[in-house]
Amino acid sequence: MDETLKAKCPGITLGCITALLGAPASPQVLIAELNNCEQSVLRLPEPRAVLESPQILATRAAYKALGKDPARYRGSAEALIRRVIAGKGLPRINSVVDIINLVSVKSRLSIGLYDLAHVSGDILFRVGRAGETYKGIGKYDLNLEGLPVFCDTLGPHGSPTSDSERTMVTSETRNVLAVIISFGGKEGLDHWTQRMSELFAQHASGTDCETQIIT
Repeated sequence: MDETLKAKCPGITLGCITALLGAPASPQVLIAELNNCEQSVLRLPEPRAVLESPQILATRAAYKALGKDPARYRGSAEALIRRVIAGKGLPRINSVVDIINLVSVKSRLSIGLYDLAHVSGDILFRVGRAGETYKGIGKYDLNLEGLPVFCDTLGPHGSPTSDSERTMVTSETRNVLAVIISFGGKEGLDHWTQRMSELFAQHASGTDCETQIIT
């Protein structure tokens, strides 16, 4: 983790999970859990109050500290929750991506997901520089200046707003890194990394799951 990023966002803590797995279509039991997760938000007396949860507020504050407008560049957890509140539901992609989205909504934390076959060398979490962009998954080119970004030797490939197409998980993926991104400290990260490992094992034939908390 880059020291400049840590200085501006001192609460940053990462929950990392690596695993060998497959990425088939989600089984019905996982789809049912996704449906229940959506309904748990919609059944709240004030569903939009979820958008003021401490985890989401900490992400917005971090973006502001980096000079990025959190109303224009939202954390992916907030974007997913807004989608649920709007009645659009969570996307159904494959078992691995669906697990990530499920944990993200439940934890209120953004999660990066990377196919390690397409990651080159070590990964550094730093502040995006002027002129840096990449093609976001299903999106336009993302302006990375001022965003917290994950970079390998080839350049940026992920952020709490949107990951890149270069390292995205597909049906061919067999080795993944998932990163739960907290801007408000490590509370809850042990639970969510363990929960994700369990879901990988249950629904994506996950093996050799390893977890690490980085501060």
